Formats: sequence, structure tokens, C-alpha cells
Amino acid sequence: MATFGTLSDRLVETFKNLRTKGRLSASDVDGTVREIRRALLEADVALEVVKKFTADVRERALSDEVNKALNPAQQVVQIVNEELVAILGGEQRKLQFAKTPPSVIMLAGLQGSGKTTFAGKLAKKLKDDGHTPLLIAADLQRPNAVNQLQVVGEQAGATVYAPEPGNGVGDPVKVARSGVEFARQKQHDIVIIDTAGRLGVDEELMKQASKIRRATDPDEVLFVIDSLTGQDAVNTARAFQEGVDFTGVVLSKLDGDSKGGAALSVASVTGRPIIFASNGETLDALEEFHPDRMASRILDLGDVLTLIEQAQRTFDQEEAQKVAEKLAKEAFTLDDFLEQMQQVKKMGSMKKMLGMLPGMGSQMKQQLEGFDDSEIDRTEAIIRGMTPAERHNTRILNGSRRARIARGSGVTVTEVNQLVNRFEQAAKMMKKVARGESTGIPGMGTIPGQKTGASTKRGKKGKKAKHVGGQSGNPAKRAAQASGQPPAQPSGSGFGLGAAAAPEAPNETDMAEIQKLFGK
Repeated sequence: MATFGTLSDRLVETFKNLRTKGRLSASDVDGTVREIRRALLEADVALEVVKKFTADVRERALSDEVNKALNPAQQVVQIVNEELVAILGGEQRKLQFAKTPPSVIMLAGLQGSGKTTFAGKLAKKLKDDGHTPLLIAADLQRPNAVNQLQVVGEQAGATVYAPEPGNGVGDPVKVARSGVEFARQKQHDIVIIDTAGRLGVDEELMKQASKIRRATDPDEVLFVIDSLTGQDAVNTARAFQEGVDFTGVVLSKLDGDSKGGAALSVASVTGRPIIFASNGETLDALEEFHPDRMASRILDLGDVLTLIEQAQRTFDQEEAQKVAEKLAKEAFTLDDFLEQMQQVKKMGSMKKMLGMLPGMGSQMKQQLEGFDDSEIDRTEAIIRGMTPAERHNTRILNGSRRARIARGSGVTVTEVNQLVNRFEQAAKMMKKVARGESTGIPGMGTIPGQKTGASTKRGKKGKKAKHVGGQSGNPAKRAAQASGQPPAQPSGSGFGLGAAAAPEAPNETDMAEIQKLFGK
């Protein structure tokens, strides 16, 4: 479950009750605001934030603008969305760099908040953007903190400045100051200082952090806070703001199963923007924080823009073009399938990506929970257990070959058979796409501009054969005709979501197709 899973479910359920009303009365608005208040309080949002938020929503929901709207329920959802964006900071704020390098970024926060891991993630992101970051190990108190930073620094491909062993040895202020000078000499354009934390806010922690700030004069002081903290997040943030002050907030562990109140409270209470959201264990799991996109996720409206940006960062356009050209001329092989899976893996968790699509949070919650990302690794192991000839032509996979592949990849022969069957179906679909035909995926229909894949002449012949005696050639439709009932019509768009409003019962067919393709 995502951090905002429970809150999102409550809000979506609240708005669903409004959709049946053509006009909203004052009692309808009060009831909705009451449910929103309860949902926010259960999510551990600070009371002062809840009071202001619900008061603003109520005032706007009772306005003439909503009363005169053609769809009052949608207007209320829009109001809640705009108010959520406001308490999350309004507009996105990016890191600010010094005019003269190096830019100094100091990290502050309690012990266990995820500062060191975030330091590695930020270093990797900055390095990927063309910078030369230097990590400074100024947390000399926590056991093995210096070693941990060296490990994440190596994973990120960044230099780590660690003159002291730590574990209670060394002067962190001196290390921070000399580290900035080292960066200047070695021409590192960005410095990231990992400072010590405590299990709780105390005077010694604040003094040390204040001394490091005065010694290094950082361009950014980022307060890293654990998204699982709940109500205590507000008190901790205020204490750091008074003791050290910070320029921005980083939400760590945003992928955890928590109530999410910290994210909805800190920016509003402190007046400092949330700049990054850390949402996974890998060093790639770091997002720039967009208040409008996060509000959309909370209201289950999706976050397609972030999904597109992740795809643009990870997919090789030249490679994709080569695959497209190859498909137009040759067969889709297991080697191609393996390459495409590896591209998808670079984007991160499949469950997380699917959750960014509109309506997936509430409509497909159980299916998303059951989606196992490790199935992709298992599928990859099976393919790698094949010879080049077997990957190129699955028709040569007889019983003994399949048994050998199963033993080599640590799976059963049944799983090998299932993969081959799924792949052959996927290959047929890819070939249709390459020829511009309809894919035949349930709920997707024919893409505008696509060819039907059959000539007009052939289609006419088929039509005559199909409707001999006034009966449909489709068994399901023919049975419906015989019973006197109209045939069932497909509803919804991709992933079972309706175009105007989500159906009461979600269509699970498309989710099943996705799970089949990746090994569920």
C-alpha cells in the first residue's frame, strides 16, 4: 500500500457518494466536509492543518460557483484537489545552486530518518544530471555511519570525503569545513554533508547542526523526515526550524504503509517546501516533489506525468526505434522480450508504476497488492537459461529442452511452458501492432487511425457468413439472441476505467493481461 493508501480510499469513497446528486445542499456539503475531516485526522494530519483545510473547502463548496455548476460533485473534487495542492506547498521548488561552485547541501534530521540513504540517492541523481557531487561523512556519532555513506557513495558513483573513522571519533564541524575546501580544490561542483541525528530532539544535536551550518554556509539545508512518523513529524519539524532552520523538506520512506500525515502537515506548518520524495530502497527511487501530482495521487486521479518522465529517463529511444523497425520486418523473439523487460525494470516497481494510472489505486487495489515484481526476475531467469537458438525460435523447445531450462533456472517445467505460451501470445500481439492492426486487448478497442487488418472485400464476405439466418456468428451473442436478452456491451477504457466516471464494479480483465505478460 502506498503512504496515502488509506486516506485515498476514504476520500474516493466520500466523493463517490456525491456523484448521485444533481445538486448539493448545505447538509450534503457539511456531510462531505465531516468525512474529509475524519479521514485527515485518521491519517495523522496535524489538527491545525485539518481545521484550516476543511474550513476552506466548506466555504468554497457552498459558493455560487458550485451551486450553478453542471456537475457539483466534480466541482467539489476540484476544490479539494486545489486545497490539497495548497497545503502541500503550492508550486514545485527545485534545488537552488550557488553562482560560484561548489554548492553546499546540508542534510539534517533525526537518527533513522533516512539521511544517509537519501545522500546517496541525491548524489546519484545529481551525477546523472551531469554534476560532480562530493559526499562528506560528518555523522561521526552513529555506529558505522561513515561506512554506510561510503557504501552508498560507491553505489552512486560519487566521491566520499571521510577523513575520520566515526563511531564517536572525530570533530564533525572540522570535517564539514575541510570537506568543502577539498571539494573546491578537486573541482566538485556540489557538496552533500551527511550530519548526525539523535533518537529525539535535544540541545546537543541542535548545537552541532548549527555549528556545521555556520562553518559551511550551505546553499540548501534539507530537513529529512520519515513519512512514517505521523503527528510527531510536526513537532520535530518545528524544533529543527527553530534550532537550525532549513530551506526545504525531504520525505523519506514514502512507499511505506503509513497514514501519510507528515507529508500533509510539514509544508503547511513550517512554510518550507517539500523538494524531494524518497519512495523505495534503490538509489533510483527518488522523485522531485510536485504538489499538484501528489494531490492527484491522493485523490486517485493518477500521476501520468511522472510516469512519462520516468519512461523518458530510462527508455533508450534509439533502441526502441530499432525494435520497432525490426518488428515490421522480423519476428519478435525472446531476446527482444528480455530487452524490453530490462527497460521496464529500470523504471522501478511495476506495482508503483501501475498505481500512477488514474483509478488504479481504488479500482484495482487488490490486484495491485497481489502483483509480485519478483515474477519479472523469474521470467528473466528462465529466458537466460535458454540457448540463443531457443530464444530465437521457441518451436524447437521440446520436452527435454524445457526440462533442462527448468532445472537451470530453478523453476518447474510448468512455469517454463506458461512463459512460452504467454510469450507466443505477446509475439502475435506485437506483430499486429507493428502492422497497425487492432491489438484485441479487452477494453482497449481499435486505436483511431489503425487498419483493421482485413480488406473490405474479405470483411463483406465474413459479414454474410456471420449473420446467416439473422443469428450472430459469436457464440455469446447468439446465446443472448436466443434468450431474448441484448448482448452485453463492453464498457470502460483501458484498465477497466470509464471515460466519464469509474464503474461500480471494476473490470479486471486488463489487469489480468498485464499480470500474465509479466509472469503472474
